[in-house]
Amino acid sequence: MTRELRSDQWYSGVDRNAYIHRAWMRRGLPADAFSGRPHIAIANTASDLTPCNSHLDEVAGAVRDGVHQAGGIALDLPVMSIGETQVRPTAMLWRNLAAMAAEEMLRANPVDGVVLLGGCDKTIPALLMAAASVDLPAVVVPGGPMLTGTFRGRPLGCGTDVWRLSEEVRAGTLSSAAFTASESAMIRSRGHCNTMGTASTMALLAEALGMVVPGLAGTPAPDSRLLAEANRSGRLAVDLVGLDRRPSTLLTRASFHNAIVALAAVGGSTNAVVHLLALAGRAGVELTLDDFDRIGSDVPLLVDLQPAGRFLMEDLHRAGGLLAVLREVSDLLDPTALTVTGPPLVDLVAEAPRWDPEVVRDRSAPLRPSAGIAVLRGNLAPDGAIIKPAAASPELLRHRGPAVVFESVEDLRARIDDPDLEVEADSVLVLRGCGPRGYPGMPEVANMPLPRKLLERGVRDMVRICDGRMSGTAYGTVVLHVAPEAAAGGPLSLVRTGDPVVLDLPGRELRLDVPVEELRHRRPPAATTDAYARPTRGWERLYVEHVQQADRGADLDFLTGSSGSAVHRESH
Repeated sequence: MTRELRSDQWYSGVDRNAYIHRAWMRRGLPADAFSGRPHIAIANTASDLTPCNSHLDEVAGAVRDGVHQAGGIALDLPVMSIGETQVRPTAMLWRNLAAMAAEEMLRANPVDGVVLLGGCDKTIPALLMAAASVDLPAVVVPGGPMLTGTFRGRPLGCGTDVWRLSEEVRAGTLSSAAFTASESAMIRSRGHCNTMGTASTMALLAEALGMVVPGLAGTPAPDSRLLAEANRSGRLAVDLVGLDRRPSTLLTRASFHNAIVALAAVGGSTNAVVHLLALAGRAGVELTLDDFDRIGSDVPLLVDLQPAGRFLMEDLHRAGGLLAVLREVSDLLDPTALTVTGPPLVDLVAEAPRWDPEVVRDRSAPLRPSAGIAVLRGNLAPDGAIIKPAAASPELLRHRGPAVVFESVEDLRARIDDPDLEVEADSVLVLRGCGPRGYPGMPEVANMPLPRKLLERGVRDMVRICDGRMSGTAYGTVVLHVAPEAAAGGPLSLVRTGDPVVLDLPGRELRLDVPVEELRHRRPPAATTDAYARPTRGWERLYVEHVQQADRGADLDFLTGSSGSAVHRESH
């Protein structure tokens, strides 16, 4: 390493401050640790309360070995961990806080590069946002999906089968005892959800963006090859410092184009939309909601994986992983996008093997010919809403029906199974007050449970509309991320039960069929506004006062852009 390292700004010299910085780090480090050896932070989101990430300390050990083998100094940097399954009111409330804290600690400390360890839904997006904002050489190591569990001889899709089985209990076709018995089989091993949920999606998209060693994303968490690639990533991090290869050289308009193509081809989570928009905002890349429809709407769905298909993440890895998928759509990729290892992504997919054509379909025989996220607009969503056609019922994608309005999640839970609820199979369920400000944090509640009395009649899907999100493991004809949200004055706050609602996917329209003049005179009912969050202190207050809407990625307005890695003042 011949050029000056960033960490030299702390450690070189003979003055009092350099002495302090070195002396307090001399706890087993040799003297040459402070002269020319890159210091690599391992940003680790391991936590027992984030069960999908609980194994990341072992992964960090493999990274540490790789850093040392390449001549670097590995330094553990614990990062705020957000467990999608555990925290209330929603993990999304803290994505921006985790990103901000990681950014600040990377900037404030004497590190030259970073390895980002994430898994559960919000941890990889938060780490990527931090890395883009501080722009130190960085590589992502995804924690990987869990192995496939089985129940009664059938594979279980983590998340997806929770939604399916719970609805069967409510419909009376599955006993509560059987449902509970499936619980011990659902989570077979360490790792995140084994469906194409948000965790799997964001790991694959991090690779599509060029931030993961190609071929690594989707490696199951218990697979020994994950540790081998983590070691390789640690060695690569040292090289990245020498090459001065930063996120700003990888996170380009071209790489976001490729991520959107990948999102459609794998049938990825709708949550990727808010995460990619937020990351683009940090990276200074012009990306809009309409880009997802323009780039991805005609991309074929090639991965037969739950919730859009049959298989699970272990099968995708066995079949060739993301590179095998992208080989089928390589003509749709931007050839200028680079990867963290150096070569363009398109060069790496050209010879990628595809071992199972049932899991990864041939381009000529897709699950669906057009599967990307669709963007809807109209008087119900002036700034846009999204729907995932691959997870929806085709017969409902052009629909007109009367609204059944719920003012809050609590209202939904109180009334959805009321036998006197006036609802039919053609009704449109509307849930509001669940956007970034209103909840706060935009929870995964948009895939509303269906009314019990309709489930008992055999109904398994309805059109549902919400200003919140839904789990990437979920399915159904769900319109979500409605912007502006109700709490920000969006038209969703004006819908009344019985109003005709029109969903027209081919026309990309979401409309309330009510005269403009009548809407102009309506005001949100007190039951709606009373349910909005009104935090008085702490992070929740800061979040509500500064969070942007879903069409902007739900980042905080003062966090967009990059501040770089420079720190100009000393600490003593």
